[in-house]
Amino acid sequence: MKILVAVKRVLDYNVKARVKADKSGVDLSNVKMSMNPFDEIAVEEALRIKEAGKADEVVVVSIGVSQCQETIRTALAMGADRGILVETDQEIEPLAVAKILKAVAEKESPQLAILGKQAIDDDSNVTGQMFAALMDCAQATFASKVEVGEGKVDVTREIDGGLQTLSLNLPAVITTDLRLNEPRYAKLPNIMKAKKKPLDVIPVADLGVDIAPRLKTLKVEEPPERSAGVMVESVSELVDKLKNEAKVI
Repeated sequence: MKILVAVKRVLDYNVKARVKADKSGVDLSNVKMSMNPFDEIAVEEALRIKEAGKADEVVVVSIGVSQCQETIRTALAMGADRGILVETDQEIEPLAVAKILKAVAEKESPQLAILGKQAIDDDSNVTGQMFAALMDCAQATFASKVEVGEGKVDVTREIDGGLQTLSLNLPAVITTDLRLNEPRYAKLPNIMKAKKKPLDVIPVADLGVDIAPRLKTLKVEEPPERSAGVMVESVSELVDKLKNEAKVI
């Protein structure tokens, strides 16, 4: 079985995002970038499935600028077998990402695709669902447990009412939640080995996919600063402020 994992290069979660002076977007110059945390979980789960003897190959795909090769190499250092970069300088929206992944999947023919449930830069949480719809295959989102069987995969997912277990026929698409696993750290020898693993670079134009944007960003602003808290002397004073100032009760 072949597993396809999508990874995205995003602003590192430890870095405070800053808006460009012209308010056209987030300033990414000279800041640390890293793999989207939910995608790290997706890579880890794919590797665990392979280590359990239920998959033969883990292929990692990323979409974006040439620096995304660093993100792919990180996944290769974790243990993935091969990488694919669909290179483009254009900002890609979730629907276009899903279309590109479909084009890659048609070439690779994976039995299972694992994606992070969302990226921490746009928090869209729609790419996995769109990808599954375009592929016309089963999907399970917010996975907290994955068990691969013969020709199927059982996925436990978190919902408002608790836990729900779905049994999907392969091929299928899964999106990962935080509680699925704890991603491993890449060891130095594996980082060195990752440099020699195959990584194909494909210009997005070669896939013949429509990536024209459907949305236009008018302005990006930082959220307003929160006012300082206030110490109260008694419960009655707290209730009074909640009722008359905050108007939450």
